[in-house]
Amino acid sequence: MSEIYRLATQEDAERLQDVIYKAYVTIRELKLHWPAANADLAMIQTNIAENECYVLEIDGEVQATVTLSKGNELKGITDLPFLRWFAVDPDAQGKGVGNKLLNWVEQQIIRDKLGAPAVTLATAEKHPWLLPMYERRGYERFMAFDPENGDGTMHLLKKIVHPTATS
Repeated sequence: MSEIYRLATQEDAERLQDVIYKAYVTIRELKLHWPAANADLAMIQTNIAENECYVLEIDGEVQATVTLSKGNELKGITDLPFLRWFAVDPDAQGKGVGNKLLNWVEQQIIRDKLGAPAVTLATAEKHPWLLPMYERRGYERFMAFDPENGDGTMHLLKKIVHPTATS
């Protein structure tokens, strides 16, 4: 089995759209207003072009993705890197694929390349398993807010990846 961790290219856009759409079924069922949940091909292409969209390719097929945002979503809250659009192909779920990709991005990109002491992400309290999943992975809640768009309480979470680095 070959595993390749890499930045996504525009050639990956259709596969990423498929992976993200299938992985975000619960998000749509909960009527959460997350852009990735209904991302069309143009949104996927823009995400690849404007951010660092990483993938884990197994045996030549993209199985998971996560994006390191280059935007200013958390401006005024924290300067720490922000991850978003994390998705694992449902056919690969439960096999550790998502954990492998997140571990790689946290260590190789956030800690080693950026030298950041921690990484952040956000999730909804009303999602039945995302918050506990991230907490099991070592993420800790540091801010709760209501975007007043029907999503309810959202949580910003942080994970220390380089305890001796300064922010």
